[in-house]
Amino acid sequence: MTPGIVHLTDRLPQVSGAEMVASLVPPRQFRDATFDSYRPDPAYPSQQEAKLKLAAFAGPAAAPAKGGLFRKAKKVAPAKPGVYLDGGFGVGKTHLLAAVYHAMPARQKYFGSFIEYTALVGALGYQKTVDLFRGSQLLCIDEFELDDPGDTMVMTRLLGELVAGGTRLAATSNTPPNALGEGRFAAQDFLREIQAMADAFHTIRIDGTDYRQRAVDGEAPALDAAGYERAIAEAAISGVASDDPFGGLVAHLAKVHPSRYIRLIEGVDAIGLRDVEQLDDQSAALRLVAFIDRAYDAQIPIRATGRALSDVFGQEMLGGGYRKKYLRAVSRLIALTTS
Repeated sequence: MTPGIVHLTDRLPQVSGAEMVASLVPPRQFRDATFDSYRPDPAYPSQQEAKLKLAAFAGPAAAPAKGGLFRKAKKVAPAKPGVYLDGGFGVGKTHLLAAVYHAMPARQKYFGSFIEYTALVGALGYQKTVDLFRGSQLLCIDEFELDDPGDTMVMTRLLGELVAGGTRLAATSNTPPNALGEGRFAAQDFLREIQAMADAFHTIRIDGTDYRQRAVDGEAPALDAAGYERAIAEAAISGVASDDPFGGLVAHLAKVHPSRYIRLIEGVDAIGLRDVEQLDDQSAALRLVAFIDRAYDAQIPIRATGRALSDVFGQEMLGGGYRKKYLRAVSRLIALTTS
């Protein structure tokens, strides 16, 4: 193997429950996120309103630096134990969620993606997970998803127990709480569970355009073979680059639990994918979405050949129940391939 180049398909990472708990903090790009560093788009007043409401939720220490703003925010402080930030991708929801985490003066608080919490339940068991989080002041859940009926029941029950014990919740999603699961699974019993969960949240709507696409042409560039080899070689000189066939990586993702994808790319400074093709299998596509989310959290650039990565999900997928997930992934792919 060439020094500085690794193959992700050779990695089968294992993650212990303790390691999963230790990782429940904001991702690298949001480690220093604050309300003051969030820049609302003046064209969308709901962004500033969301900032004020979340600062009020986080407490006096989270008041924006400029005088008078917190007094205004106190009037709209949510009375419910949770806040739910609903909006499209790329409007700064995760930044604001991380700002809540950093600003709230809590001794015990956690920040993770929905899939990380469900994976923790799988690793530790339900009761041990409840015991772990019991007494915590804040649980931040990024990209709340209810793609699986089992996850619906587990998370509803878990959050219900935590709220009863005084834990406050902050969550983001691309879907309003009362629409979670809509178009994804037809199980009426779970709609009742979803509604019960929604009642615990004060929904804050945030509008806007995807900031990642404001300065790009809307397509992830694909390199020719020579350009790809040059890009991977340059990345390997100063750090570590991965080099894998796209199809091989997609197949390999099925062998690794999504909660371990962050370990799959650990220590990698650039991701290389050869011969990208459009996906026609939904399960494979959703695994790729989870992988891209972790690469984006870690801010690892991607270089690829073949089809443009922004075109990896077909029109049938983009028109289905997971449309928002795929569009968010496309947005992130454009950002990572142009960085």
